[in-house]
Amino acid sequence: MNFPLPDTAEALKGMIGREISSLRAAVRRTSERPPGGPGGTALASPLQSLSVLPPKAETDGVSPCLCSTHDPDGSGVCSVLPAIPASAVLLEPVKDEAGVVLDFRIVAGNRVRSADWLEAPDRQVGQRFLEARPGAVHSGLLGALTEVADSGRPLDGRVVDYTEQRLGRIHRAPLLYSAARCGEQVLATWRPVGSPADVLTIDAQYLASMGWGNWDLLSGTVTWSEGLTRIFHADVRMPWSLEQLCDALLADDLTAFSEFLSSVLAGEEPAWTRIRFLVLGEVRTLDLLGRPVAGTDGRPWAINLVARDLTPQIRSRRRLAETERESDRLRRQTEAERHVADALREALLPTYSEALAAVGLTVAASYRPAEPDSAVGGDWYKCRLLPDGRVLVAIGDASGHGLDAVARMAQQRHALAGLAQTGASAGEITTWLNELVCSDPAGQTATVVAGHIDRDKTLHWACAGHPAPLLLRDGGAEPLGAEVRGPLLGALPGYAYETTSTPLHPGDLLVLYTDGMVERRGEDLTVGIDRLREAVTSSSTREPQELIDALVADSELAGHGDDACVLAIRVD
Repeated sequence: MNFPLPDTAEALKGMIGREISSLRAAVRRTSERPPGGPGGTALASPLQSLSVLPPKAETDGVSPCLCSTHDPDGSGVCSVLPAIPASAVLLEPVKDEAGVVLDFRIVAGNRVRSADWLEAPDRQVGQRFLEARPGAVHSGLLGALTEVADSGRPLDGRVVDYTEQRLGRIHRAPLLYSAARCGEQVLATWRPVGSPADVLTIDAQYLASMGWGNWDLLSGTVTWSEGLTRIFHADVRMPWSLEQLCDALLADDLTAFSEFLSSVLAGEEPAWTRIRFLVLGEVRTLDLLGRPVAGTDGRPWAINLVARDLTPQIRSRRRLAETERESDRLRRQTEAERHVADALREALLPTYSEALAAVGLTVAASYRPAEPDSAVGGDWYKCRLLPDGRVLVAIGDASGHGLDAVARMAQQRHALAGLAQTGASAGEITTWLNELVCSDPAGQTATVVAGHIDRDKTLHWACAGHPAPLLLRDGGAEPLGAEVRGPLLGALPGYAYETTSTPLHPGDLLVLYTDGMVERRGEDLTVGIDRLREAVTSSSTREPQELIDALVADSELAGHGDDACVLAIRVD
């Protein structure tokens, strides 16, 4: 059967209503057609099937009853027991001489069996309750019924784990009991709490995020499983009709759901689709499998739907995709920063030209960034021959990490190189560099040791908050003494830094370093300087490059959470 596909939810609900009305009308016509009439034997229908059922067989008209209050006209409590859809009995207390309830006698019962191994209550009329239900004492059931008989307070929905031995086998069934006093008697009902298969089915639906529903198109009855009510956050006692499902559809999925329902109503099986519903403000994505339940006329009298909730997986995929996009963005950013850092390193870190060797100096240096993926950070050094024959020597540390620190480092390094071309003293150069850092809107500080070695091998240097260089002479290393050690760059605008002069001898080796070589959390800085001094002294016979390699390879020196930079200059 082909259906025109609706383009709105209201049109879809109208299509469903028309199909159900047509089905019901056809079934009514079929049920009214006389058997053996034109066209052969009439098709069976639910309505006809109910009308031709033979009357239920009776045994002597009514179920056995020993109720002392049973009226001659058939009225009484026992007369309503067959209408109760659960196992039901009417109990008469059996008391001792003191009026204490010892047991009950079953005076009436219906035919509903609560378990296949338990007899129907009407088969036990006349028996003592403990004879018919020997497990009532240990399960606490007898005491609960006695309390109802004595106090008159009803028993409402008590779960009894009933266990009984029959024919050498132990049987067990969780039963839900209710009871109330009726005059001097007690009316008790019970039904299964749920079979193990039911419990396992509910667990399986929960684990698989699945559920099922049945829509009886003739009676309008809708039945949902626990799993489906969980998916739609609905009440199991108030499942949604097909029209309510239409109201929860996302507009973009209307056509797909229309095609799906059309296929099911047309009797095609199985039909499958993926549909999104808006449930309590959240979009839930379901895989739906639909199957028609055909009647004797071949038309679907009911439809079954099985739903699998994909929302958690889709949510996880969305988070994974977002994480992958963020990771890709960070990877591209890291690659860009590494590319910039590599270019900066090639441009900023000194090369050791023949010009330095020509003036009698052997130079070696090493730089270790705090972050292994970074090529360069805020630490820097400079060693180059100036046009006037002096050799510029400097080492510094711009605060911070990452590209911001690299930018400040490049600014300070280039500024120092430009200021050194003026022929100014080390103190003047450092003073001007301090003014530059003070004018930076970022408000960051820096440290530096800057100076030059003149033609007669005298080091003229100034210090701005930086550790003093070490001088290795005659096998021992000691920090250089500065007349005045100035403050950090950027800390005091207008501060005038002073120049200190230190004569160098042939064989002397200067070691300039940043605080990453000596500073440790919770440790005084002088302890780290002594540690470095001892390491330099123990390597006094090595070439400058060998000395540098040994220092940066020492786990007690470099690599403790900060950039580490070291520069060695030997006077040949």
